[in-house]
Amino acid sequence: MAAPRYLLSPWPWRAVGYVATGAVTGAVLLAGLVVAVVAGGALAVVLVGLPLLLLVALAGLPVAWLERHRLRLVDRERVYDPHVRPAAAGLRAWLATRLRERATWRELGHALLFAGLLWPVDALAVVLALLCPLSLAAAPLLLATADGPGRETKVLKMWTVTGWPTAFGVALAGVFLLALGGYALGVVAGARAGLTRLLIAPREAGLGDRVVELARSRARLVDAFEAERRRIERDLHDGAQQRLVALSMTLGLARLDAPPGPLADQLAKAQREAGEALAELRGIVHGIHPKVLADHGLEAAVADAADRTAVPVDVGFRLPVRLPESVEAAAYFVVREALANVDRHSGAGRAEVTGGHRDGRLHLEVRDDGRGGADAAAGTGLTGLADRVSVLDGRLSLSSPPGGPTLLRVELPCEPIDLCE
Repeated sequence: MAAPRYLLSPWPWRAVGYVATGAVTGAVLLAGLVVAVVAGGALAVVLVGLPLLLLVALAGLPVAWLERHRLRLVDRERVYDPHVRPAAAGLRAWLATRLRERATWRELGHALLFAGLLWPVDALAVVLALLCPLSLAAAPLLLATADGPGRETKVLKMWTVTGWPTAFGVALAGVFLLALGGYALGVVAGARAGLTRLLIAPREAGLGDRVVELARSRARLVDAFEAERRRIERDLHDGAQQRLVALSMTLGLARLDAPPGPLADQLAKAQREAGEALAELRGIVHGIHPKVLADHGLEAAVADAADRTAVPVDVGFRLPVRLPESVEAAAYFVVREALANVDRHSGAGRAEVTGGHRDGRLHLEVRDDGRGGADAAAGTGLTGLADRVSVLDGRLSLSSPPGGPTLLRVELPCEPIDLCE
């Protein structure tokens, strides 16, 4: 509205349409509610009026639907429907869902406010900001259509106009007031639209839907990522790793058949390099998705990670159940990264891994007696793990004061999926 070309844009017309249709809609709504309440109350004695009273309770639904569409006249931002879809089909499920929703009662309150107060304000704004200035601007036309030798006309049934100079002066005043009325109607339309959005189309509803969908999409990405990790691990284990084993065996047999000399030495060197490549590949396969995690679960995988750590690790982690694959993978890689940091940075003489599943959550703690001072933002790899945990609605916290000890704690919400035999 602050733009100088506002009056030449479509927005004044949009504001007029929004406020004028609001006045008409509110008047019709008031009449409908009065008729429904009176008829329902009179017929409630014979139970026939009860459906009418139920319709009154649900009157906010069609009104809100119409208002969300009318909002598009003055509000370009997307309008979200706050209602949820019923869990089952049929009128009974629909009524049960709607009557339990807070949005239904908010919309009923809006409908009552609309019928009792808002539409008269809309009508008054249209009269004062549009009809009155138009009546003034039409003074020359009214004077021209007046009969009699001494032409005169009344403007707004109040002021008498008897001459052309006066008529054109009143018309100029009407045009000026009409321009001011365009701004006034824009303000009224904006205030009405803001109140309507607050009551029946809150932005938080759409935001909540988007947050839920974002959380679901992140969870789907995690599941797809884990499936892809398992596929790569399986392909490397069953493909490239088996070929390297076969190559190493072939080179060994060839070295045994070759006479002593340069050829035997080259075959021995090739066999050693094939063995080193096989060891590196096995380390890569284990890092992608350890087979012990897929076959035996998180407890065995944590024990395996502890055995592979140079610093002695006490394991007090007990988990007699299997958890969702994404949870097990996230927990395992947190433990593995934490123990790797103990090896590389802590200077610890001993570490400990404890935890288990209780109260619907997986609890994990990794503690060491090292020098402390660990910082998740200093490139230790914990930032990525924190992101991974947050995707599963979990929490990761790090306590590492200078001088130690360092404590990494993880909580992941999950439910068991299978009891171990």
